Amino acid sequence: MTLFAAIRLPQEILFGKGQRHALPIVAARLGKRALICTDERFAATPVFAEIVEALEAASIDVLIHDGVQPDVPSETVSVCVDDARAFEPQMVIGIGGGSCLDMAKCAALLLSHGGRLQDYYGEYKVPGPTLPVIAVPTTAGTGSEVTPVAVISDSDRTLKVGISSPYLIAATAICDPDLTMTCPPGLTAVAGADALTHAIEAFTAARRGTDPLLAQNHVFIGKSALTDHFALLAIKLLGRSLEKACKDGSDENARADVMMGALAAGCAFGTAGTAAAHAIQYPAGALTHTAHGLGVATMMPYVMNYNRSVSAVEMAEIASALGLDSAAHDTEEMARAAIEEIRRLFAAIGITPTLADLGLSADKLDWTAEQAFGIDRLIKNNPRPFDLDAMKRLVRAAYDGDLAASAI
Repeated sequence: MTLFAAIRLPQEILFGKGQRHALPIVAARLGKRALICTDERFAATPVFAEIVEALEAASIDVLIHDGVQPDVPSETVSVCVDDARAFEPQMVIGIGGGSCLDMAKCAALLLSHGGRLQDYYGEYKVPGPTLPVIAVPTTAGTGSEVTPVAVISDSDRTLKVGISSPYLIAATAICDPDLTMTCPPGLTAVAGADALTHAIEAFTAARRGTDPLLAQNHVFIGKSALTDHFALLAIKLLGRSLEKACKDGSDENARADVMMGALAAGCAFGTAGTAAAHAIQYPAGALTHTAHGLGVATMMPYVMNYNRSVSAVEMAEIASALGLDSAAHDTEEMARAAIEEIRRLFAAIGITPTLADLGLSADKLDWTAEQAFGIDRLIKNNPRPFDLDAMKRLVRAAYDGDLAASAI
């Protein structure tokens, strides 16, 4: 028997129009004091005021931390935690984009186990359960509402760093597409492209085997039957609706598809993991100070083409999920069609086509490749192996916009 699957998810996922109104009931099951992590922009909205009012009406005391910054600078987590200790929260509610959800996870971690954030960098460093987290995303991209990861920026390090542990998975994810309706086109595009990249990299990730200790020693363990299910759902939904949502933000059906796509992509990569597109984005993003989603999406067609020789079957399935006609094409043709459709879709929503356009300097190409090659947890997940020269060729191809060269 060769069938293998593994997946880790929240205890409860609520999805749909108006589901944010379930928050007071969900929170009341966890306690009477809630720390809310959000950003200054969302904290000033009428919707946020309504959410807080509803929590208080349910006899839940709230402490609002509205200082979440993009990419969660590590020192800001300490500020949040220091302010919250005397309040003794019984839960942490993250409301906002991925950074707000990651802040909630990190705050729950330090409030529960103490120490410094740096003590937990890497995999399986969290010693036990944390305060329960309720994740309420207002953007559709990172999938942080269902993943075991919190990504932060540390001023002592060039690259962003991650804390990865099943204990960081939110207790409940509440995904209400209405909360994304005011998301501007540019952010919709970058976040949605991030989600689509998550899904593609999870679906094409290496198949790592059935070792019973694999999932006990590693957070990200490669593709499996269950992660594939979620990845293909995400590709289908994002493929049919991301462009629509970017062009018409008032399209409720498109918004729901994109948010469900981001959620499903998170369900997939939260166990399967991501691969080379993410590895290259980390150093490229650090040098160019560009959005994570923009960087991974810029890389995705080149990485797909690099992997095509070993992942043609998976890419043909991606083509089918994208709605491309499969009747008259063989596997190789369908794989190429999938890559071209991703290029077309990303171009249509304004994704930067090359690393040069992203702002990466030519004299930093080798450094970028060397840093990416060193991110072992991502590189070992890529279906086609790398050596350093291969990574350098891929980075150069993405810089030059030479898709054909990326396969060499």
